[in-house]
Amino acid sequence: MALAIREATIEDAWLIANISHQTFYETFASHNSKADMDKFLNQQFTRGRLMMEVGAKGNTFLLAYDGNEVAGYVKIRDEKIPMSMGNVSALEIARLYAMPKHVGKGVGSLLMQSCIDIAKQKNKEWLWLGVWEKNQRAIDFYIKWGFAKFDETDFLLGDDIQRDWLMKRRV
Repeated sequence: MALAIREATIEDAWLIANISHQTFYETFASHNSKADMDKFLNQQFTRGRLMMEVGAKGNTFLLAYDGNEVAGYVKIRDEKIPMSMGNVSALEIARLYAMPKHVGKGVGSLLMQSCIDIAKQKNKEWLWLGVWEKNQRAIDFYIKWGFAKFDETDFLLGDDIQRDWLMKRRV
């Protein structure tokens, strides 16, 4: 597999919206009710909202490709950080997903290394992210990359209030 990364442009907004919907659904639908998933995808995580994120101030999207096929993506956000991190310089990994057939094939690692490289270029001290407390596969991946839990927060999926772990690692 020959993986490559490129920064997304505004022309990629529809693609990112579609793969965001697809990867979120495929990752979480089996663990949540249909009603909560439908409400989240149709009201909170709409394609229109997702498209507006691409090119918005503070957001960077990277697309991973296996040849001509999209293999995954990451959204990095350079905005506010949790109060519990204190007064530090940090980037948020807001989303990191591999397409289902590419899970376990190095896509996540390539995207994560790209996030670290960008954080270094921007002279950030920390990377941080939120991950659902029941997504053990993702938690294990982040721990492997040196992230540690430092706080928790609520995440509303449809009508279900869930717990996300906040994790960070020094750049």
